[in-house]
Amino acid sequence: MSTLTDPQLKVLLAPVSPQRVSMFRGLAHMEAWDIRRQLLRVFGFGGYGIRTLALDLVAEHSAQLRKKDADGRPYGAPYTAWTVVYRAQVRLTVYATDGRRIGAWDDGAVGEAVHQPSFGDAHDMALKTALSQALKRCATNLGDQFGLSLYDDGSREAVVRWSAAHPPPGDAGKTPAAPDLNADPPVRPEPRTPQPTAPEPAGRDTAAGHPASPDGDAVAREAALAGMWDAARQIQFTDALPEQFADTFGHPLSKGTTTEFQQARALMLGGEAA
Repeated sequence: MSTLTDPQLKVLLAPVSPQRVSMFRGLAHMEAWDIRRQLLRVFGFGGYGIRTLALDLVAEHSAQLRKKDADGRPYGAPYTAWTVVYRAQVRLTVYATDGRRIGAWDDGAVGEAVHQPSFGDAHDMALKTALSQALKRCATNLGDQFGLSLYDDGSREAVVRWSAAHPPPGDAGKTPAAPDLNADPPVRPEPRTPQPTAPEPAGRDTAAGHPASPDGDAVAREAALAGMWDAARQIQFTDALPEQFADTFGHPLSKGTTTEFQQARALMLGGEAA
């Protein structure tokens, strides 16, 4: 007998809601907090557990940077910018409504924070990104509700659809019909992030000429802006970033805030914004 209830199976076999998926530079993305919300909805409070198996500091270094104006010329006093990288391994365990363990899955991820003016914030952002990414990868073992279909070239259509271990109820005294094993569409490749090759464009937006943003001072804004451009270079997205930023946040880069730059960077790298 299945340890999953019929309502749980119905949700797990359904396609993911498009409203839970966002797009950035052409890749589908789900938020870590939304994954936790769906775990609560499907398995209930106390129906799942998350254990950190490993959390290692991979790299930590600082650099003396200066803010730059719109023409790329440095100005002002130098400040210390921190770059930190963590690697995390996480285990996700889910339980039936009677407390029996259904299964557990391990996975890992790396998270980074680039050019942060605060030493503590750099560590916090990097480790949180690594843990969130690892959790999301574990959760894909639970199917489409947790982002599995997005690996099929960003599809929102259900890719699981049925499970031989959990057949639908048949007519009384009859065996349920076997599913059509040839009904699936051709498998498409997983989305891949290109290796960084593009140079930073001249005249990029900086903190010069802008007041401190409502959610941070000018140094923090400059660091977040630099981190966003660094992420864009990693994925070869520098040319399209200004237009995509305006489409996403409703205003140009020149009016962006520290939080918006951090969110844009997290979306480009598939992590969670601090």
